[in-house]
Amino acid sequence: MKWQHALKDYLHYLKLERGLSANSIDNYSLDVSKLINYLDVNKISTGPLEISDKTVQEFIYDASKGLNARSQARLISGLRSFFGYLVFEDYRKDNPLDLLEAPKIGRKLPDTISVEEVDRIIAAVDLSKNEGERNRAIIETLYGCGLRVSELIELRISDLFFEEGFIKVTGKGDKQRFVPISEYTQKFINIYKDEVRVHQDIKAQATDTLFLNRRGNKLTRAMIFTIVRRLTEAAGIRKKVSPHTFRHSFATHLLENGADLRAIQQMLGHESITTTEVYVHVDRSHLREVMESFHPRK
Repeated sequence: MKWQHALKDYLHYLKLERGLSANSIDNYSLDVSKLINYLDVNKISTGPLEISDKTVQEFIYDASKGLNARSQARLISGLRSFFGYLVFEDYRKDNPLDLLEAPKIGRKLPDTISVEEVDRIIAAVDLSKNEGERNRAIIETLYGCGLRVSELIELRISDLFFEEGFIKVTGKGDKQRFVPISEYTQKFINIYKDEVRVHQDIKAQATDTLFLNRRGNKLTRAMIFTIVRRLTEAAGIRKKVSPHTFRHSFATHLLENGADLRAIQQMLGHESITTTEVYVHVDRSHLREVMESFHPRK
């Protein structure tokens, strides 16, 4: 079996059987492609079914130079998944990464910003520009609903159920969930949708897409990152703020104000409560206040 054949089958499996997003599939593909390139550069003639533990470990050692522990662990995990697929399909008898330990990285706490910093970023939006109302609505939606970037750019007008107070969100693996949306956030979406978007020349494929670029088409992930970075700089905030920071802040602020962890899990679209529990570690002082307020032995 050739490498490209094995990689094509593997990516097909990730998409159809595991239901992974395009971004996740791209990351897994990149891990395997790095190994293939290493073999080409070093003129090592071996296929995916024959490659030895030693060759894979030599690649990991070479590729890990200059990488932090988290990136090293990500690379090892990606390759372990690829060879695990080959074992699962009975192409190989063993996984060459079974005996290779990933570096200990611990749990990374999510980056957050304060409510005051969120307000400063939104205040930095230049509403005199054509894209001003759109950018304000984008930030309000990221923070007000805790959306992922991919969920934001895929949001459709037909997904807005404002009378019921919800939006329909399509998350990882095309799984859909309903997320509550406040009247405050609705207001800024409606201003953009009814006063700005209606005057655009909209491409046929984007007629139902909520947030559009100046050419009337769907925004890219990169553009959302650029919008957030520019507004953060304009607000004079020196922290590294990304679109995901608003999602983390959404969850953290809800928890700090007494929201139930299970409710936050549902709103974020986490399959496991363990993923949501990382927010418990962000502000331990809040946990002590909860205990002192509600425990019978306070």
